[in-house]
Amino acid sequence: MTTTPTEHTTAFEPTVALDALQGPADGDRVAGVGRPAPGRYFTIEEGGSERLLPLERTITHLGRGFTADIQLEDVSVSRRHAIVTQRRGAVRILDDRSSNGTFVNGRRIQEAELRHGDVVVIGRVVLQYVDVPG
Repeated sequence: MTTTPTEHTTAFEPTVALDALQGPADGDRVAGVGRPAPGRYFTIEEGGSERLLPLERTITHLGRGFTADIQLEDVSVSRRHAIVTQRRGAVRILDDRSSNGTFVNGRRIQEAELRHGDVVVIGRVVLQYVDVPG
């Protein structure tokens, strides 16, 4: 999966919390894309709209390289930037010794558990973690 984000923030600016649901009572929509299938996703803004990137595997590699499960085409993203793991109901993100770091909700992390609505910055690419219950 390849994506090129249109807006960037620097790796050292704190991230801003994004609202994953459009309105507090609108649980059937995620970032304007309708009701997605139950599962775990990252959302990314692309050309003025939001795109869902499903986290379907137990281990998902994020980066700029060809071996990444989710490829992020931005020079600030390392070829092997981060790893997302799903185990025992928990979703964790680990920095994979990246050059520009991995940030969750504005804090640089080596490893962190993700919760619905968390903002993840990989290089200058901003993603939001979305958990759609079944």
